[in-house]
Parts: sequence; structure tokens; C-alpha cells
Amino acid sequence: MDAEELARRLEAIPRVPLLAAPTPLEPLPRLSAALGRPVYLKREDAIGPALGGNKARPLEYLLADALRRGHRRVVTYGGLQSNHARITAAAARRLGLEPHLFYFTPRPPRLSGNLLLNELLGAFMHFFPFGGGGGPRSLAWTDFLVRVLARLWVGRHYFIPVGGRSVLGGLGYVRAALELHHQAQAHGLGPAWVVTAVGTGGTLAGLWAGWTLLRSPLRPLGIDIGGLWKDLPAAIARLAGQICARLGEPHRFPTTEVPLIERTYAGSGYGAPSPEGNRVLRELARLEGILLDPVYTAKAFAGMLDLLQKGKLGSDEPIIFLHTGGIPALFAFEAGDLAA
Repeated sequence: MDAEELARRLEAIPRVPLLAAPTPLEPLPRLSAALGRPVYLKREDAIGPALGGNKARPLEYLLADALRRGHRRVVTYGGLQSNHARITAAAARRLGLEPHLFYFTPRPPRLSGNLLLNELLGAFMHFFPFGGGGGPRSLAWTDFLVRVLARLWVGRHYFIPVGGRSVLGGLGYVRAALELHHQAQAHGLGPAWVVTAVGTGGTLAGLWAGWTLLRSPLRPLGIDIGGLWKDLPAAIARLAGQICARLGEPHRFPTTEVPLIERTYAGSGYGAPSPEGNRVLRELARLEGILLDPVYTAKAFAGMLDLLQKGKLGSDEPIIFLHTGGIPALFAFEAGDLAA
């Protein structure tokens, strides 16, 4: 499929505008010089309402669907510092919808970071202290549980899966794939690696589907930052296939080919900084004036640098890091929490 046809098919599906696109693709000159190869930053941190982040892209399609169906309340869930929950709350308020956010943890005594922004936005936050378990969870089971709780506590609502991870939400990252495909061509990059943090896998599935449809030379690589979900590669492969089918081009994605580094760089788990990520957070801030967040992008960036050092990302192809945002989470931590 050529780029013009993919754009036409995407435009045929209703969405509400929540971001100014395209987001910038910026070189990191000092880091590039230090590594001896070109490194770029795709600035998804600069988009969307309430301090931005990549989850505005799937929400453009999901909230358009909520409005089309006549809903007045939206429900989603996430970890305490979920960027997706915060952007959902802000986007819902912009559109006159009532946001309800579910968390499987006790309510903290102090609201900070994204939780503080949720409170300022007037989001209804529901805390259920029975998440736990310690091991990976089932995405389908957790979605089902939130749906049941939401029927009891909220009533009629539009449900948005964690991270906006769905076929409809995935279209937002097909749009991003098309956008970055054009930008890479304009920069003369040719084949390039595109590295992104992976929580639920929705962003990776959308990018993978988009570049497969375009036969783009861009190659996605997801770095798992949480080790949170069971059978994540299979879920990503299935979702990528469903996204292609929704766009009229069925395609099978083998689980064995999912471009994901699972658990290696997740540290102690979802929502927790890692020493390696903390070190990179400080180094990039001082080298390029770029801020990462400690629980998503810093861990993924650290993983990317480790893979580069080990020669696992080729020798001279450009590297593009997808900065998915999440800066408000920084303010939920003390300086000592971010020690390397």
C-alpha cells in the first residue's frame, strides 16, 4: 500500500483532533557524536492535552467513537503514575465528557505527579487495593474486571482499555508510522531503527502494522519496561494483524517475529525506576537538555544504549527514539529515588 492510500483509509475513520501533528523529529548531535552514529528523537512528549504524551494518538479515535455512540462518561485504568489515565482525563474534559480512572492499589495519602493533575482535572479516581499478585497479569482478565467494577460504580460508560490498547486506538499509531515514514524520507535516513518503550504493546503494534503496510525501511523495536502482562508478544502480534484487517489489508504477524525485548530492562517491575534508567535520565538531561521520565522512557533509553553497545542494532543505521512523554511522573519522586 502506498502512503497516499493509507492516509486516505485513515481519514475515512472518525477521530477528534487532540494534537498538533506532525510532532518534531529532532537530531541529538552531542549524543550522536559520542556514539558515532546518528540518533534522533521523535517528540511525542510535546503533544496532547495536560502536558502531553503519546496516548493522545489512540484517544483521537477512541473518544470520537465514544461521542458517536452518545456516551457521557469514559472509564479507563492504569498504574498510579499512568500517563494514559491523565491524558484520558484531560481529553475527556476538553470534549465535555466525565472521566473515571480505576487503580488497583490503595489511595495514596498524598497526590503527586499525574495523580495531582488528575485531581485538578476533576477526574473521578477509584482505588481498589487488591491488585498485587506480583506476577504478570492477563490483559483480557484485567479489562473484564474493570468493566464489571465500572458498571457497578459508574453506570453507563464508554470503556477504554489500558493504554488505549485496541484496534481502534492502534490506528493512532498507524498515523504516527505514516508521519514518521515521511519525516525519515525528508531527512534522507533510509533504513533506521525506531525504539519505543512498551507497556501494553499498543504503540508497538500500531507502528509495526503501519510500516508493514507501507513496506517502509523503518524497523520498530519495543523495550518492555514493566514485565506486567502475560503472553505480551502474542498479544502484540494479534493486535497488529487486527489493525491491518481494520484497514482492509489482512496480514498475519508471527509471534516469533515480534520486535520486542521482553523483561530484560524492566528492572524491578512496572512503575519502578531502575538504576540504569536513572543514570541515563541524568546523562541525557545534561548532554542534550532532554528530560525523560523514570519509569518508561528512561528505562527504554537505557536499554537502547545497552543494545547499541553490544552491537545488536547494527553498526551505522540511524536510531530514532520515540519519546512517549510522561514527564509529570518525575514529580512523584524524590531526588534519592532517582539515584543511579
